[in-house]
Amino acid sequence: MNYIDATDYKLEVGNIEKSSFSELLTSYENCKKVIIVDENTHQFCLSYLITTFSELSKAEVVMIPEGEENKQMEIVFSVWEALTEYDVSRSDLVINLGGGMVTDMGGFIASCFKRGLAFINIPTSLLGMVDASIGGKTGINLGHFKNQIGVFSNPQAVFIDIKFLSTLPEEEFMSGYAEMLKHGLISNKDLFETIVKQMEQPTKLDENLLLDIITVKNEIVKKDPLETGHRKLLNFGHTIGHVIEGHYMETINLSHGHSIALGMLMEAFISMNHSLLNEEMYNTIEKSIMLYFAFPKFSDEDIKSMISMLSNDKKNKHGKISCCLLSDIGECTYDNVVTEIIFTETFLHFKSLQVNLN
Repeated sequence: MNYIDATDYKLEVGNIEKSSFSELLTSYENCKKVIIVDENTHQFCLSYLITTFSELSKAEVVMIPEGEENKQMEIVFSVWEALTEYDVSRSDLVINLGGGMVTDMGGFIASCFKRGLAFINIPTSLLGMVDASIGGKTGINLGHFKNQIGVFSNPQAVFIDIKFLSTLPEEEFMSGYAEMLKHGLISNKDLFETIVKQMEQPTKLDENLLLDIITVKNEIVKKDPLETGHRKLLNFGHTIGHVIEGHYMETINLSHGHSIALGMLMEAFISMNHSLLNEEMYNTIEKSIMLYFAFPKFSDEDIKSMISMLSNDKKNKHGKISCCLLSDIGECTYDNVVTEIIFTETFLHFKSLQVNLN
């Protein structure tokens, strides 16, 4: 078992049966326990958890519909109503069993209900393990705008066990690798190269690499838990990535990771055009991303819509759009103001490539 020094909560990586999960459940022995799952984790993960840990034999289960398009307030209200029907009190415990959507939404649900319930995250997707479940960000979407409503709220613990990845399709692994690439691009060139090599066999994840990635995320969060400065580096690729994800949410429904990969490439392109990133490094990034993540074909109307969505990005200040830009692989800066004209030119550049999803 690997114990990572997180801020104010347990972060354990390894076999959950050898973790402190059972001990933590026992500390809530006389309390209600509610497990939040989506349709996938209800089918593939819930039975294992309940049958392995007797402390959960009487747990209530709340199932939410899977998919980013369902990360909305209507679903949150329905879960709050269920918690009310179960007579859940502030001394009870919520367990979020699922990918990033479940831990984001479940954390928000728990943090707001009766001014805050304790919750535990057990991520079951690679993206959830390397990013979403760690760091205390919770939230839901507002229509097509990503994570517009949420709070910073740390779980009691995060338990990361790669056995939960065994049922994932390859495309879900790739979504997680996109966030892993981001961690490498903002922190360490050697780590980036290791991730690119690992992506050749995506489902054969090296647990030591997983630990390295989690450590990068955790160390950045510890320095700046409320994202007032250094933590903003973790937003690389997300300014553009989020509007791509939101725009296509109800059509081709690009995954979060796929959208962020495209956002990283486009923000790297802006970095090069700002004379921050040299062309050789940009070409390395482009080759690594475009090998695995194809672009949808942008129409002029698509571009216009996505550019308009940028004005509601959470990171904006004083009406100006800012994003992270690279100066090298492993070196990133934040709070770079970028004009709508530059974003438009960038979208038009990638439109001209005429690359379509398969």
